Amino acid sequence: MATKKAAESTLYHLSPRGFWKKFRDVTVINPEISTGLPLASIHRFPPPASRPEKYSTPATKASDPAQNPYWKRDVRRAYPQLSVVTQSELSALLIEHSKPQAVAAPTEDKKDVPAEAPQPVDLSVAISSIAATRKLYTTASLPPTLPVSRKPWVPQLAPDAPHDPHGYFPMLMYK
Repeated sequence: MATKKAAESTLYHLSPRGFWKKFRDVTVINPEISTGLPLASIHRFPPPASRPEKYSTPATKASDPAQNPYWKRDVRRAYPQLSVVTQSELSALLIEHSKPQAVAAPTEDKKDVPAEAPQPVDLSVAISSIAATRKLYTTASLPPTLPVSRKPWVPQLAPDAPHDPHGYFPMLMYK
């Protein structure tokens, strides 16, 4: 009894008919080879567009026109808003944050007292008063620097390049 050793090449694939079958038989090198186009009824089950129900997008807050006005969605006119800090506000912030912060222990009998508004102070007066009370940076406490993975370059004079000892050579070499 003879058994089939290989799969039928045209069993699950489309094959041309009529004129195109004759044209293919003449032009193709191996007429036994498959076209490579699968039969949709076999390879895709259920076939596309065969389901009776229709897809409907779920309702969300964005799909409700009453809750989604155009001005909230219009990103073309979402210009950056300017932020303005006046000199009096800046001086009040500098003075307030230059003092050491002391927080009292919470007690049950005290009530919250609103802080009084600071008197406006000129910015130059505020900076000079802060600088007079304490030094911000010393050799022991330097300002923060950016973290870099390499050592900073320190210029060192290198030996001169070969040149005429009596000629004008203004270039200095550094390493």
